[in-house]
Amino acid sequence: MPLVTTTELFKKAYEGKFAIGAFNVNNMEIVQGIIEAAKAENSGVILQASAGARKYASAEFLKALVEAAEKESSLPIALHLDHGDSFEICKQCIDDGFTSVMIDGSSLPIEENIALTKKVVEYAHSKGVVVEAELGKLAGVEDDVKVDAADATYTDPDDAVRFVKETNVDSLAIAIGTSHGAYKFSGDAKLDFERLEVISNKLPGFPLVLHGASSVPAELVDLCNKYGGNIPGAKGVPEEMLSKAAEYGVCKINVDTDLRLAMTAAIRKVFNENPAEFDPRKYLGPGRQAIKEIVQHKIKNVFRCSNSAK
Repeated sequence: MPLVTTTELFKKAYEGKFAIGAFNVNNMEIVQGIIEAAKAENSGVILQASAGARKYASAEFLKALVEAAEKESSLPIALHLDHGDSFEICKQCIDDGFTSVMIDGSSLPIEENIALTKKVVEYAHSKGVVVEAELGKLAGVEDDVKVDAADATYTDPDDAVRFVKETNVDSLAIAIGTSHGAYKFSGDAKLDFERLEVISNKLPGFPLVLHGASSVPAELVDLCNKYGGNIPGAKGVPEEMLSKAAEYGVCKINVDTDLRLAMTAAIRKVFNENPAEFDPRKYLGPGRQAIKEIVQHKIKNVFRCSNSAK
């Protein structure tokens, strides 16, 4: 099966009231761990490359890894550009074979965001590629995305309707209380489900997206710190809230921080137990297994998209 767009994945998700996991990838072991989990749960999956991933591994290497995963698994897999910040970057990824791109104009005034998104949509659709955009601003830090809490703004439902109508975008990332990065909330996260329900009702059948949706389990932070880390305690989004969001039209949920913590904890454990280890396979292998375990948990118990590849 060739790489797919998110269109059919989201259609199934919306109708089934579940979400498809969108997992950030940076190297081979992360791709392998995600795909092993998706195979175990017979789930479609979105593999996405951020600006940092493209700088680290290059879009060409990441695309080759994802294509290898598709051939080996025969699962419906979409290759997505995460947080493209210009038309030129989106065009490059479209021309390189990405099946989905995100244009992030959320820092712009709405008129400029609409104009930029519309330009990307017109080019992408001419190539059979789908587009995600963002309206509203999430606080936090992820690669080149940096927004102070004071500058975060929730998505206005009426603006969302206008934005989708004028841009013809395929999915929309909204701000309802999530936050990028590991260092998120001093207290419990509170998602604005009333706002989400209003947006979903105003855009029936339209797929919504949540960024900054890692749950940051305390046990992962504790494991990293146990084996030599110094990561401050952090609270992410409670997993039951993510499951609930899927009932209101959220079809794509992004995960990055949880993957980083899981892999880091596994690698630190190896070096703590055997400081002389120098075989990359001996520490990257456990890292890959840790990725598989947390992704499988997300697919099965949080996003509830097991068997979505049927």
